[in-house]
Amino acid sequence: MNLKAVTMNPEITIGVITPDALVEQIKETLKAFPNFKPIFYIINPDTVLAEAMNDLEQDADVLMFMEYHQYHLAKQLTDFSIPVHLVPLMGTGLYRSLFLIKNSHGLKKLSVDTVEKKYVEQILFELEETDYQLTVFHNHSKSMLITDIIDFHRANHQENGTVAITGIQEVSIRLTELNIPNEWVTPTQQDMIVSLERALLATTTRRNKESQIVFGLIDIDNFKKIIERYPSEHDVQLLKLQIQQMLLNYTKQLDGHLINIGSEEYSFITTRGIFERETRGYKFIPLLNETKSEIGITLSIGVGFGSTAAEAGSHARFAMRQSKELGGNVCYIVREDRSVLGPVDITTDTHYERYDLSITDAELLEKAEKSGMSATYMTKLMARVAKYNKYDYTAQELASTLDITIRSAHRILLKWMDGELVDIVGEEKVTHKGRPRRIYRLSFIIDAEKA
Repeated sequence: MNLKAVTMNPEITIGVITPDALVEQIKETLKAFPNFKPIFYIINPDTVLAEAMNDLEQDADVLMFMEYHQYHLAKQLTDFSIPVHLVPLMGTGLYRSLFLIKNSHGLKKLSVDTVEKKYVEQILFELEETDYQLTVFHNHSKSMLITDIIDFHRANHQENGTVAITGIQEVSIRLTELNIPNEWVTPTQQDMIVSLERALLATTTRRNKESQIVFGLIDIDNFKKIIERYPSEHDVQLLKLQIQQMLLNYTKQLDGHLINIGSEEYSFITTRGIFERETRGYKFIPLLNETKSEIGITLSIGVGFGSTAAEAGSHARFAMRQSKELGGNVCYIVREDRSVLGPVDITTDTHYERYDLSITDAELLEKAEKSGMSATYMTKLMARVAKYNKYDYTAQELASTLDITIRSAHRILLKWMDGELVDIVGEEKVTHKGRPRRIYRLSFIIDAEKA
């Protein structure tokens, strides 16, 4: 039997789609979640996933996938009416696998599937590995075939002697049969706990936020310059159709609605629960990478949360401004409490800055604009204040924070003083010869917090 039920104070039924090798581990982890009644569906190479999804969706309140490729395939086959979660391979499980490979084979040449490249690179950096070759199996938008992934690893091993890192048990088994060194990345108990906590929140205390409106704005960076490269209007129209098709595919993943509001700007509407799951907790926007790699264009994305469409739309516009100020190819998110998450992009990892956007107060915003206070500067200054709880800085410290010259910092500070955004609150004596350094207080942030 593929379906196995275990009763644990049955309040919320969770369907767990997993390889047999992970069943005991997830059962043990679930003991810490007495509100979950699990139903296990054991995946094997002969499993017909579509049939399983129909049964589980009728019986479960939430679904949890243990392997990405099954999650990806299920999303293609089924329009789910219940929350669907994935245990992502980006935490301690991935670290463990890379550490094992380092000890047995070394980390010089690797081929990877179903694991994000940036997460592998981050851990390699933490393991002090700099001289390595990393080849990644790219297939976000199409159905992934096991045979294609096996062929990818086999070709890389034959040509370059790579060690395979896979998130799929079946691939690991076949590679082992082919005598290709590999490591099957499996989630640790800690990874499972984090995902189960998210699933629990999605079905209980988070139900109100799950249905919260998410309004997104998508702007094509430098679109006028891009179309100048095309020789005919026909080619330009084909480009627009290609862009729209990619945006439609992404919006479908969000179970959302896409609207073209201009030749270079689109908007989409979805709900917060779906957006949170598809972005893996606001950390992963595959659309940014896909448009850049497949079409050669970059996007600026602004996303707003709100209890009403008007509130979400207003927040999305502020978020878009942040993305454009940073140069594009990123996404910013402004939540219902006017706090900001970002930037979410294709290069940085999940350590985005988080700060309050109380500067959206109309009077303060007008002052900031007149004094040349760009959204980029707001981002860096407010994030620094939030991190260190420090409001007083010298020109030298601000120059370092804003990544500008000291001369530019002095010039900007004069403008901000005229705009009543900063105040001089003292002087810092220096040990060497020279004039004391003035200390400036970021009073605009203090005013914003009081507002």
